[in-house]
Amino acid sequence: MDEFSKHKELEPDDYYYSEQGYIIFTEKYLLKRGYCCQNGCKHCPYGFSKEKGRIIPKK
Repeated sequence: MDEFSKHKELEPDDYYYSEQGYIIFTEKYLLKRGYCCQNGCKHCPYGFSKEKGRIIPKK
């Protein structure tokens, strides 16, 4: 178990590591967190577009 996964609120399927070693949060975790951080997360379920700087509703 790595240091990051020792956090109580994180489950194994809440994140994974990229090939470069970055932590990538899953859509499941981002929904569980309950809000959009507006950082342009790879799996953002809220539809935030970093290029446009706003949430774009999904159709």
